[in-house]
Amino acid sequence: MIDVPVPLEQEGTKAIVRNWLKKPGDHVLADEPLVELETDKVTQEVAAPGEGILEFILLDTGAEALPGALLGKLREIDAASSLPEAPAAPPPAGRPVSPVQGSIRKGTAAAFLSPSVRRAVREHAIDVGLIDGTGRGGRITRADINQHLAERASRPAAMPPAPSPAISVPVAPAQANGAMRSVPHDGMRLAIARNMLDSVTAAPHVTAVFEADFSAIIAHRERHKAEFLKAGARLTFTAYLMAAAAEAMKVAPAINSRWHEDRLDIFEGVHIGIGTALGDKGLIVPVVSDVQELSLLGIARRLTDITDRARDGRIAPAELRGGTFTISNHGVSGSLLATPIIIVQPQSAILGVGKLEKRVVVREVGGIDTIQIRPLSYVSLTIDHRVVDGHQTNLWLARFVEVIENWPLEG
Repeated sequence: MIDVPVPLEQEGTKAIVRNWLKKPGDHVLADEPLVELETDKVTQEVAAPGEGILEFILLDTGAEALPGALLGKLREIDAASSLPEAPAAPPPAGRPVSPVQGSIRKGTAAAFLSPSVRRAVREHAIDVGLIDGTGRGGRITRADINQHLAERASRPAAMPPAPSPAISVPVAPAQANGAMRSVPHDGMRLAIARNMLDSVTAAPHVTAVFEADFSAIIAHRERHKAEFLKAGARLTFTAYLMAAAAEAMKVAPAINSRWHEDRLDIFEGVHIGIGTALGDKGLIVPVVSDVQELSLLGIARRLTDITDRARDGRIAPAELRGGTFTISNHGVSGSLLATPIIIVQPQSAILGVGKLEKRVVVREVGGIDTIQIRPLSYVSLTIDHRVVDGHQTNLWLARFVEVIENWPLEG
């Protein structure tokens, strides 16, 4: 038998089995994708460690996948060649996969329930015979259970028997709450929720807000974006933000740090995570390492590559780790200001950049106040107040804005 373990290294606080790509009895090649795991940050495929027949699924869809736990077992192809297609024996003692309790509809191939599904069946008194499984081989998944519960909750309740005419029963007026639908949380959303709560519980969040004039970088971008594109890089505003953030670390190094109960670790390398939206599924934060050593072109190239692969689901788990600072460019979706933007633990700060828009401002020219229209954006720095105070926060923001507003047209 060949064990199929959960990878020891995974990005995110908790992984669940999202989907099996093979069913028991299937022939599997070495390194062929076998099962998908999902965390709050990434979905990754686990490949078969060798060639064989998938004999047992030990962690089914919806089950928690702890590092090192066994996902399933393969029977080596030589030994399995004489075996029937379906597994003939139960899994090893101590890690059984229980058969479905209850009636199964004719025509379904559901044969097993995962631990999380069994638990939900018991808790909610569900007749599994009423559910058509959508998992591999017709298995009933936790998503099927959640959908069944949502549909059951939306059905009108049976009317109670009418009271006897001789008894007057007061009836409370019906509450019209309007139409609604219940959407079960997926594993990524639940993990994000836990991380956000953990962050605001652990770190006292304080936010400072400055305003930045983007005129200089707009002019630079218009002049150079074509040549950057020829060099394989999209020149986005985010590349400028990353370069300015790395420069600002020089005046307030503690922003690029990690808090411990007995010390503060201040990092020399500026490893910046970029919040990348995945639509309704949430977001992930790919990391560009050692930004302080890169030119603007170098930053733009890495940013183009890593964000494209993140949105396509091709990001490697290692590329989501090791961040020391994060940028949330929330303004791309229209918000002027978001506060507090929750810090990615165990980092000490996060930069927020609001929507860029033209505003009327007063600027002094030759000693005379003038009214001008300028492209402005609110930039915020949310800090862990255990790590730094207002002085370092404002010092960092002042330098960041200075770099943005004085970007040279060439270079």
